[in-house]
Amino acid sequence: MHPYELSVTEASERIAAGELSPVELVDSVLDRIEKVEDRLNAFVTVTGDQARAEAVRAEQELAAGRRRGPLHGIPVGIKDLYDTAGVATTSSSRVRADHVPEADAGTVRLLREAGAVMVGKTHTHEFAYGAVTPTTRNPWDIRRIPGGSSGGTGAAVAAGECLAGLGSDTGGSIRIPAALCGVVGLKPTYGRVSRRGVASLSWSLDHVGPLARTVRDAGLVLDAIAGYDRADPASIDLPVPDSTAELDRGVEGLTLGVPANFYFDDVQPEVERVVREAIAVLEGLGADLREVQLPLADRYLAVEFGVLVPEASSYHQQMLRAKADLYEPDVRTYLEAGELVLATDYLKALRARTLVQQAWRDVYESNHLDAIVAPTVSATAIDAGQAGITWPDGREEDTTVAYARLCCPGNLTGLPALSVPCGFDGAGLPIGLQVIGRPFAEPTVLRIGRAYEEAGGWAGRMPPL
Repeated sequence: MHPYELSVTEASERIAAGELSPVELVDSVLDRIEKVEDRLNAFVTVTGDQARAEAVRAEQELAAGRRRGPLHGIPVGIKDLYDTAGVATTSSSRVRADHVPEADAGTVRLLREAGAVMVGKTHTHEFAYGAVTPTTRNPWDIRRIPGGSSGGTGAAVAAGECLAGLGSDTGGSIRIPAALCGVVGLKPTYGRVSRRGVASLSWSLDHVGPLARTVRDAGLVLDAIAGYDRADPASIDLPVPDSTAELDRGVEGLTLGVPANFYFDDVQPEVERVVREAIAVLEGLGADLREVQLPLADRYLAVEFGVLVPEASSYHQQMLRAKADLYEPDVRTYLEAGELVLATDYLKALRARTLVQQAWRDVYESNHLDAIVAPTVSATAIDAGQAGITWPDGREEDTTVAYARLCCPGNLTGLPALSVPCGFDGAGLPIGLQVIGRPFAEPTVLRIGRAYEEAGGWAGRMPPL
């Protein structure tokens, strides 16, 4: 096994035992980037020299007995929405091609303090406004998309170009690429992780979080970046539990909701089959399954876009007037359309979101649920350049809508949501199981994901590049 194939947990244990050096690990990852990046294009910028210098520093600190924690010496990729001091942060856009921040985003600073080594900035769908990441390809089939908007991070983690990475999620943009690239993606509870220094798409829906190869790895990254930040108005001042302390307790005694509506409507048959098999595995491990009806399900997408579109246009208003011709056509269209949304309609969307949040809370309380389990996305990865998905009845669904549809409730409610690999379709493309938990119950969400991961046997598989 090459060092780049290791999970964060495995690499961390070997580093702690003196069996692997951070320099050796980082060199392995950088060599991997050199070999596969021409086919994937997951990175906007590769910071090889800086990464090697940080790896040397980590090795020296470890030799002196100053281990910072499990991420010390671990190579990570950072989505290009995150500010990185002295390294360009372009949001994969010509609009910000010359933007070089003076300070790190809050989460990047915390990763550095934990000893993680940044190997580069990963591509996003321009300003995170889409579910495709058109610059990047899927490592399971380079003719296909990796998903978006954190597609660069998802592809890089899956292909061994980093051991873990950071993404952002406004309508599914951590979970979508996690599902399509066969890795783990965690959207924490709204307010659990600081968004300071991360370019916004929709400030009241934006979340940031990790992508990794295993559930435990995602928990280790979450523990490093979670916590209160007074510089983020949405940040919640609550204690942060150890996400991995009870990871191996299993699911016996937990009650899991299985949606009777919405989540299995308009999904590919193979996706439904594989996800239902995964849910049956959880039942076999001792979970109590309970069928639940999700209220207001026909409103989720309308409310999601009713909030997202005007908030995004507000954020981009000045840049759009100064540099409209530098935006990609799809993003510019969305931004210009957002300026036509009436304030009254935006306020209605905000009120409707409150109703959705209350309705979901009632579902959890009345059914005594620990989590809801469902598909992450409705379809596996489509071909690059494909305009949308055609369903058996002939209906065409826009790509972004098709992939965001099953993820957006997690953004509207702000609940923690995890995508875990649960199998493949007939073409060898990954499928994701989604676990949506109670507020700030990331340890339980990860515990459920870990129980399935251990039983399912899909974790950490490398694509055949």
